[in-house]
Amino acid sequence: MTNNLYETPIVAVVLTEQGCAVAEKLKPLFGGFEIHGLQSRVAVADQFFSDALTHFQQLFIKNRSIIAVCSTGIVVRALASKLQNKHDDASVVVVSEDGQFAVPLLGGHFGANTIARIIAGGLNGHAAITTAGDVRFGIALDEPPSGWTVANKSAAKKIMAGMLAGDNVTLKVDAGDAGWLRQSSLPIADNAPHIIHVTDQVIADAGDELVMHPPSLVLGVGCERGTDADELIQLAMTTLSDAGLSPSSVAAVVSLNLKEDEAAVHDLAKKLNVPAGFFDGATLEAETPRLQNPSDVVFAEVGCHGVSEGSALAAVGKNGQLIVPKQKSSRATVAIARGQGNLDGRSIGKQQGKLTIIGIGPGTDAWRSPAATQAISQASDIVGYQLYLDLLGDLTIGKNLHQSQLAEEEARVRAALDLAALGNSVALVCSGDAGIYALATLAFELLDVENRDDWNRLNIVVEPGISALQAAAARIGAPIGHDFCTVSLSDLLTPWETIKRRIEAAAMGDFIISFYNPVSKRRRSHLMTAKEILLAERPANTPVILARNLGRTQETVRVIKLKDLTIDDADMLTLVMVGNSQTKWIERGAGRWVYTPRGYAKKMLGN
Repeated sequence: MTNNLYETPIVAVVLTEQGCAVAEKLKPLFGGFEIHGLQSRVAVADQFFSDALTHFQQLFIKNRSIIAVCSTGIVVRALASKLQNKHDDASVVVVSEDGQFAVPLLGGHFGANTIARIIAGGLNGHAAITTAGDVRFGIALDEPPSGWTVANKSAAKKIMAGMLAGDNVTLKVDAGDAGWLRQSSLPIADNAPHIIHVTDQVIADAGDELVMHPPSLVLGVGCERGTDADELIQLAMTTLSDAGLSPSSVAAVVSLNLKEDEAAVHDLAKKLNVPAGFFDGATLEAETPRLQNPSDVVFAEVGCHGVSEGSALAAVGKNGQLIVPKQKSSRATVAIARGQGNLDGRSIGKQQGKLTIIGIGPGTDAWRSPAATQAISQASDIVGYQLYLDLLGDLTIGKNLHQSQLAEEEARVRAALDLAALGNSVALVCSGDAGIYALATLAFELLDVENRDDWNRLNIVVEPGISALQAAAARIGAPIGHDFCTVSLSDLLTPWETIKRRIEAAAMGDFIISFYNPVSKRRRSHLMTAKEILLAERPANTPVILARNLGRTQETVRVIKLKDLTIDDADMLTLVMVGNSQTKWIERGAGRWVYTPRGYAKKMLGN
């Protein structure tokens, strides 16, 4: 089992509000993570627990990397009985509540040391690294820099033990830049008893030699539209194997920008756990003199004489070289190039742009889903109405913010699409749920109507949120326990006669109905018209829920009778929910509740 920072999900466990504040500061450093808080002491968290020792044990057993913002003693007592061995135990880092110290308690060489260093750097604190190799030589051979992999970690342990005992080590470099090893305090000498071999070749029988694979290769790929991912992956892995090259040395998968939305290319990159980068046709055409297999047919189709070879060469630059020319399957091509030194896959070519359209809920962090929080944390740019950006609080730290006025919805969505088309990861935030009277619909409508190539190639994801409808219902009981509908009373985009017909239909169908945008400064009569329509079909004492500023400090939730509803009871920050003919308003103990029966009474007491 391999546990490290990149393969194991991180959870921050906090026991106090101060600890929660520290965890929030750490979120952007790791691209977001869940915060689990002690129920009696923490107000806002992604998940709550009541027993700290049991919760630590459950996370540890599930192999989650843990950042524990609390005392070391609590974590030691919780996990002591659950320890197995260093290769199977999850990474655990304890952080002091003032953020000054990060202690990698378990899994130091399997991610914890790296996590501790990141925390210390982000909080200007100290990483209390105690593993012998790190202390003596400043590095851990079994935990190389990002992009590097160790082929045989058992050899790393033996060599580190030998160096701690006074032995020297020989450094043999065939590919990549091993400067991080040379600049360390390792006792490097010729003809030493131990060997560290840096290579992008597969070494079948390394013995006690430590084999490290640097990020020195790129896979250039091309394929027909809709090529099966298995075909491209099989071609790529076979090409690497036939050339004796290690997949662990591949820094990126690259192709023509027309393939930014090609699933097979992204599946190959995911298989190799590397980024996918893309180049425009002009950039690839500039590589024509270096191609081994230029094609006029390819040029006629896409504007360059070679996709797989051209993208591989563009990725490694003028000092790199093509080491495996184009290999073909029935619908795909692959070529391999080697760069001079180490390659940073994240900076190669243009990444596929990502637009995540996010419902952040009515207002409170507690009603924002962990998936929404993670998407916002991972975004480079956040687009939204200023109020919604304000509601995100510290999640916006370090992000590029793009705000617009409330009525500028189209400009907001266009800005988000354009930013994503540049290769950015963009979060377009809406209150409530993004697909309920919000911007997800407008984004897809623009995509449909304009049919722009750069927008069509985006990776678009919609993350749901709790709607005002759900929040209002939860605050007052269970008023939408039976069939319900929603109607927006705003006639800016929908003719009033259409809205009126829908209200009449909902009234005749005895639907519970929630009115969004009930009253504005300009629009003063629609809610009263809706009231009259509903009074013709249901009792005058039908409960009406008036929920304003849900999830915010100014929140109010009132219940009145339908006959008493006036224009002054609502504004644009209010959701008006009208029960159906069966909806009940009850008082039990100190509670006042509204619910709509669903028919269970027929089953009660044998009825």
